Amino acid sequence: MKLRFITLVILAAVVVSGCRKTATAPPPAAAPNAPTSLPELTQAQGGTTPAPAVKYFKGSIGSSLDLQMKLVRADPQLSGSYYYQRIGTRINLRGTIDPDGKFVLDEFDSAGKQTGVFKGIWTLDAQDGAVKLAGFWAKVGANEKESDKTAAFSLHEQPIALSGDAELSPKQIKESNKKSRYEIAAQYPQLSGGSNPNFEKFNQAARAVVARKVADFKKQVAAEEGIQSVPDADATPEPSPEPSSGSDLTVEYEIALAQDDVISIEFNVSEYYQGAAHPNSYSEVINYDLKNGRQLKLSDLFKPGSKYLQTLSSYAIADLKKQSKAKGDALVDTEIQSGAGPKAENYDKWTITKNGVGIDFDAYQVGPYAAGPWSVVVPYSNLKDLINPDGPIAQLTK
Repeated sequence: MKLRFITLVILAAVVVSGCRKTATAPPPAAAPNAPTSLPELTQAQGGTTPAPAVKYFKGSIGSSLDLQMKLVRADPQLSGSYYYQRIGTRINLRGTIDPDGKFVLDEFDSAGKQTGVFKGIWTLDAQDGAVKLAGFWAKVGANEKESDKTAAFSLHEQPIALSGDAELSPKQIKESNKKSRYEIAAQYPQLSGGSNPNFEKFNQAARAVVARKVADFKKQVAAEEGIQSVPDADATPEPSPEPSSGSDLTVEYEIALAQDDVISIEFNVSEYYQGAAHPNSYSEVINYDLKNGRQLKLSDLFKPGSKYLQTLSSYAIADLKKQSKAKGDALVDTEIQSGAGPKAENYDKWTITKNGVGIDFDAYQVGPYAAGPWSVVVPYSNLKDLINPDGPIAQLTK
């Protein structure tokens, strides 16, 4: 019996030693004076997940702000992939997470070669309950110069809950025209996988929003060129102006909510035309019923005949005044009352979120351009008596 006990103790010591060696081993082929570990993380907040959970994240690594990551957590295993939104090439991830939320994720290229490692902490955001990932990434290279590369990363959970192999990925229209001096970088989301035939209907609708922006931008650039190229017969010739940075169109998007039956996307558009004083920035939205294959109107969320605009307006005005006061009275009350009053045109930029109906107010709507855009989320608790029990957000209020 004593011999058996001693044997078990020895085996346990070997297993523990092996685990520690795996977690702290330096990247292969690192030079002697290359860093063998990332800066120590002292925060020990986190938690365990009893069953496999799929989470989607968005954030930054170093100076890159377009990192997207998908992880499957089945304690102690952690796996998934990540990519940069502007590039789109997926990089596979495999690793482990401990009960305190500390994780190590090794990354691999398409040939299965390890190229880097993420070491960080999995925590919950105290405000919205979403998962946050933070830590340091290090490159695993063949020489000292490559192995010395490290960068901080910070990611926040996206409100995505799609079943099976359904995915929501970015596509991009990227174009440069030297002759007309313009640049276009326009992103839009596309659904793939799954068996829902309405995915393609959403894809067409989302693509159409951005394609229309691109077409309108090119048309305006051509019109500006035409105006500049027509000489004035009575004008005195002037020296050619110094070349400017040209025109550009940027379209990015935020996921407000993505579930099997409904998806809500906010597009952020920035247009600049050569010679203008400043860019023109505004938002557009698409709210799509994936169950019935149609775009939603704001009225679809509420009971027929209900005075939902009055309720939305009342909450939004009060919240905007509160926000304005916190920013040194950045807005004027009369402009808030006008731009957030109970009119349909004031509430045409709305999204569906986990916590309420989001309302976007573009620059100029409730204040001057310098004050920028504003947003309000009206909690479902304030709308519970107005929400259509058979509508697309009824499930979110339960």
